[in-house]
Amino acid sequence: MNQKRKFYFIDCQGDQENKQVYFRAIRFNDKEQFKKKSNRIKTAQYGILSFLPLFIIDQLIKFSNQFFLFISILQQIPDASPVGRFTTLLPLTIKFGFSAIKSIIQDLIKHIKDYKVNHKYVEILRNGILVQERWSEIGIGDIIKVKNNNIIPADLVLLSSSELHGICHVETKHLDGEHNLKIRQCVKETSYCKELKDLIDLNGIIECELPNKLFYNFLGRLTIMNKNPIPLDNKQFLLRGSILRNSKWIYGVVIYSGHETKIMINKSLRSVLKESAMGKIQNSLLKTIFLLIFLLSITCALCSLWWIKNSTNKYWYLEQRDVNAYTFLLQSISFFVIFHNTIPVSYVYIEVVRFLQAWFINNDIDMYHEESDTPAKVRSQYLNVELAKVKYIFSDKTGTLTKNIMKLKHCSIAGELYPEGSQNKMIYNLINHSTKNYILEFLRIISVCHTVIPEKSKLTDEIVYNASSPDEQALVIGSQQFGFTFHTRCPTSVTITTLNGEETYEILNIIEFTNSRKRMSVVVRTPDGQIKLFCKVGADTSIIKRLSKSGEKHKNQTLMHLNDFARSGYRTLCFAYKNISESFYNKWKDEYLKASVVLINRESAKNKVAEKIEKKLTLIGVTAIENKLQDNVPKTIQALMCAAIKIWILTGDKEETALNIGLSTTLITQDSSIIIFNETKLTDLRHTINQKMYNLGHTIETMNCTLIISGRFLKHALSSDLKMKFLKFCLNCKSVICYRISPKQKAEIVDLVTKYTNEVTLAIGDGANDVPMLHKASIGVGVVGLDGLKAYNASDYSIAQFNYLLKLLFVHGAWNYEKIIKMIYFYHYKTVVFNSLQLWFAIYSGWSGQVLFDRWNIFTYKSLFTVSLPIVMGLFLTTYSTETRLKYPQLYYQTQNVFSFKMFWIWIFNALFHSMFLFWICLFITKHEVIWIKGRVGDYSVLGNIIYTCTLVIVCFKAGLHTQSWSFIVHLAIWISILLWISFIIIYDELKNVLMHFTVFINLNEIIFRSSIFWITILFTTSVVLLLDIVVIITQRTLSNNMTTYKNGIVEKL
Repeated sequence: MNQKRKFYFIDCQGDQENKQVYFRAIRFNDKEQFKKKSNRIKTAQYGILSFLPLFIIDQLIKFSNQFFLFISILQQIPDASPVGRFTTLLPLTIKFGFSAIKSIIQDLIKHIKDYKVNHKYVEILRNGILVQERWSEIGIGDIIKVKNNNIIPADLVLLSSSELHGICHVETKHLDGEHNLKIRQCVKETSYCKELKDLIDLNGIIECELPNKLFYNFLGRLTIMNKNPIPLDNKQFLLRGSILRNSKWIYGVVIYSGHETKIMINKSLRSVLKESAMGKIQNSLLKTIFLLIFLLSITCALCSLWWIKNSTNKYWYLEQRDVNAYTFLLQSISFFVIFHNTIPVSYVYIEVVRFLQAWFINNDIDMYHEESDTPAKVRSQYLNVELAKVKYIFSDKTGTLTKNIMKLKHCSIAGELYPEGSQNKMIYNLINHSTKNYILEFLRIISVCHTVIPEKSKLTDEIVYNASSPDEQALVIGSQQFGFTFHTRCPTSVTITTLNGEETYEILNIIEFTNSRKRMSVVVRTPDGQIKLFCKVGADTSIIKRLSKSGEKHKNQTLMHLNDFARSGYRTLCFAYKNISESFYNKWKDEYLKASVVLINRESAKNKVAEKIEKKLTLIGVTAIENKLQDNVPKTIQALMCAAIKIWILTGDKEETALNIGLSTTLITQDSSIIIFNETKLTDLRHTINQKMYNLGHTIETMNCTLIISGRFLKHALSSDLKMKFLKFCLNCKSVICYRISPKQKAEIVDLVTKYTNEVTLAIGDGANDVPMLHKASIGVGVVGLDGLKAYNASDYSIAQFNYLLKLLFVHGAWNYEKIIKMIYFYHYKTVVFNSLQLWFAIYSGWSGQVLFDRWNIFTYKSLFTVSLPIVMGLFLTTYSTETRLKYPQLYYQTQNVFSFKMFWIWIFNALFHSMFLFWICLFITKHEVIWIKGRVGDYSVLGNIIYTCTLVIVCFKAGLHTQSWSFIVHLAIWISILLWISFIIIYDELKNVLMHFTVFINLNEIIFRSSIFWITILFTTSVVLLLDIVVIITQRTLSNNMTTYKNGIVEKL
């Protein structure tokens, strides 16, 4: 025994059906207190000795830093860099320095937080007494005591609580953002352990799954003193970071500690970012420009060698250079250093604009839902531009299109219809009708068969129901109007008030609802001692095959009512029951217990056993639950379809409900052609698809066609050779409705369409079952729902209402895309204009490899004087207002054509045209021996600064020409850029004595600012260069306004 106690816990692995199986065995309350794992956490990245090497590695991972370091190395080669040795190295060093300071501060804050967390204290059971110890000293298998309002320090299995029945409440808002309290309950075998002596005598083993990232899943089993294993699941599991509320204290045993806890595993896992198509475009442009600059450098070097060979003898005062490979290499490097600034190695300005665009979305008052106090939220700002290119939308129904506030409207019991408002009829029939036993059983089922937890309000003393599902809450509240009130839940029983008084039902087993089962059952012992199975089924097809012959007595009439309810758009549930003998139950109970404690494929094992008891049922009735559409859903659907977006609704409801939701949302209109696929056999499926495609042919592409398909049909279609043919058929339809579809099928169909079409897809949902679909789509949008915040937290964008999708796509998406594209055009324009001037100067100077501008002017052009212009364009360039874009959805798909490689090269050639005119005009004006003030003549330094000034002015006004409205900020960006340059010349010239060895400036402000030639050159050159642009832009805007007015007139007439 002592030998065994050397191990506080052990991780085991084995083999089952050729798969590795892992689990953890924990012996808790062990006397020797040997702990293999520590609860100490460390989120800080660096240490004193590791900082420098790790920091350098982190910095050099970035391509921009690698590139600048490469240029810095090239500049150190003697005679290779015409811009000096430090123009790149110094800014890079400063950047590294600021990054290092930032990293040190951030890491120091993490160290402080880690220290505070690790040195918090909690009570741990040690040698029969509770002692205060630091969190870092907690080990796996320790029993700890957590008091009210304290944070739970590790992942625990709840042993006991101060509250009745071992219940406790925890708050998980720091883990999943949900503010509602979660209820946890220990198993009854440990609920008595409220005193130290009980805990000291408690010995056992917990076997559970190994640490994993799944927040809402936990599987384990508890064995106490060689007794039968007891199943453990999420109801007994307490997460590190959650806060104990409304309970004086709890005792729990540590299962996972430190970095093995679920919250730490999820923090350490890097989320996979969805790649934006814009990133691919940027990379493509980067590679193209890099190749062109490389070829240009080689070409210029060859021209330089040619010029040296043929022209050096004519100019005796020039240094004689040999024409050889070394000279060629040196000149190639020189020209590459000169032109390297044309390569946009870092789109920092795009990151800034993306951040600000995300801020605008987050703070958009039109997308703020006051009722739930929920603003829009951006989690993947890299996808901002993708919002403008959505072609397919996949939407869940319940909670996404509907409010998810459910109400019991009608019911059918034993073939008798009870519409809304017929309470008196039902109460009368409960006493005098031949179906009174069915009515009584029906009301008992809806009052007992659920997992709702009642709580009395402290203010009104009314019962408040906490339900995991809104339909359960609707049924429990609805049963009250018939005199059946559910008011008490204990671990092993529920108590209801009926017309005849209180009835207590012993809960023997709860077979929970799952997506695969689509039903929930409760095995109860009634007050008169009978054992019954109460079953609630969401899918009518699932219950029909489980009925006994005698239980089908009212089947036809009940199903007729059910279909009527579904056609009216109601959510339907079927109810059945079964009497169970004592002997059968005892045998089944043992099998179910064994299935409940397996650690591998527990759900599947439980389902197999559940099948044995959930058969030969008696159908009692069905309910119709109302779930109204959210505000403006039909209007939103119509607008999205007008924007050439195809919409798929994916729902678990039956066919009639799906058809009704299509009509109520206007997805199906009066002129729509409806095609229904509900075949369940592969041969029938193949025949139907071929026949439909043959009959419709290419006309389906022009028809307003809606396809309605079942989950069973999809199961065959997606796994057979018909997959691609079926997909093509679906994509040609204007809209698709999939019913009786599982979460897995939702994800599969979204993934298939996304990959096959290579278009931008958007999935929107509100529940945990929608999360896989959100991850597979190009863009995942989570809606705040009553089913929790799992979809909300797992999405790329979060909104509170479905109709907010219009502004997210039509306004923010279109604006963001248009602005980013114009930013990219303009950024490349301004860099090509500036750097191509070096090419013209190289031609003029005999391919000398010298620079036209001062080395620091080159650096400040891109980093100071023109840095604000692209950002201003990215924030304030808008072609249509919010109202116009929402009024005319057609503008959405027009915006998708903003970017083209043709337009990009038009901007590039426009930049070359501008730079060429600019250079040669300035050269023509100043090339003669013009006498400046005090008898000075202009040299190439003066020429360079005149050209520099003209370039800056032209670039600033070019930005203004492409901005529709010159707001105060636009004016500020343009004029400050020009004034900064003039101020820079004056200050730089005043510091000439200090910076003489860095610059060729010699009294430059006196030379150029006092010369009329300088000012005339700027005015003349700017006017000539931009004149053609002004004419083209005015013509385009005039034609665009006329066309828009014409189109808007047509739309209004329609």
